[in-house]
Amino acid sequence: MKIISIEDHYSTALHDKYHPKNPPLALFLKERSRHLAYDIEAELNDMGERRIAAMDAAGIDVQVLSLTVPGCQAFGPEESDKAIGLAEDSNNRLFDAIKRHPDRFAGLAALPTPDPQAAVREFERAITKLGFKGALISGHTDGSFLDERRFWPIFECAQALNVPIYLHPSFPHPAAMQSYFRGYEELSMPVWGFAVDTSIHFLRLLFSGLFDEFPKLKIILGHLAEGIPFGMHRLNDHSVYYAKRRGLKRTPVDYLRENLIVTTSGNFSVPSLLCTMLTLGIDNILFSIDWPYESNAVGVKFLEELPISAGDKEKIAYLNAERFLRL
Repeated sequence: MKIISIEDHYSTALHDKYHPKNPPLALFLKERSRHLAYDIEAELNDMGERRIAAMDAAGIDVQVLSLTVPGCQAFGPEESDKAIGLAEDSNNRLFDAIKRHPDRFAGLAALPTPDPQAAVREFERAITKLGFKGALISGHTDGSFLDERRFWPIFECAQALNVPIYLHPSFPHPAAMQSYFRGYEELSMPVWGFAVDTSIHFLRLLFSGLFDEFPKLKIILGHLAEGIPFGMHRLNDHSVYYAKRRGLKRTPVDYLRENLIVTTSGNFSVPSLLCTMLTLGIDNILFSIDWPYESNAVGVKFLEELPISAGDKEKIAYLNAERFLRL
């Protein structure tokens, strides 16, 4: 069975220069690397033979690569030049890696969201010139969420190009770090904070009317939609009147089923996957590892042992990715 993993990460020398590791993140990387039995930072900086060897060992045919967190979103408008330079450098390096291994790698573009117009230009270049399959945005942009109208040309561009945007977790909003996670910084990362920040970010987009403005837009959420499928019924039941008051044309659950794509990245739980299948449908779920933060071997074993039909397993493994990303 062919396997495509659509959320796997890389870093660059410039990214590492711009984003030195703070103590909680450094500790996370050290402990997570020990748990996985390989050096995460070393693997992030490899887009060549060692990465492919790790894919081969697990039976992964294609990785769709994207810049790791915090990417270009850690900069404010006053540092937009840095964000633009980082996006261009990262996308060019990814393009070079894909050229060397066109059958094994595809790409999601890094976008300099601190300057939305520059982000649109880089988005268009990445899709039309570099052949990338979409874009990945890591959370809020220096505290600003994407429901702010100044960012919407990016979504207009995605719809026009017919490619998805992956809304990826990053470190929670500074206010949340102070209120919820101060003294418990380890909880702010993949343990829980990433899912909280990203799920709320996506719901802000939904209730802003984004999908009425751009009805064909597809947003991808990883980690089985950051917990949203589990709470979909309650969410919809308590917000249908809220949505109507805001002028939305459809119910919240309609947008979730029509504009949301979900990946398995780093959430290798059978009950969670079955819940997501029941709530969002098999045609909206794509396989992903989240390499190198997660184990290729663990992720593939989870996929192979899923208690679902062979046809549904193939949809998750590669057919849905081929359809959504035109691979």
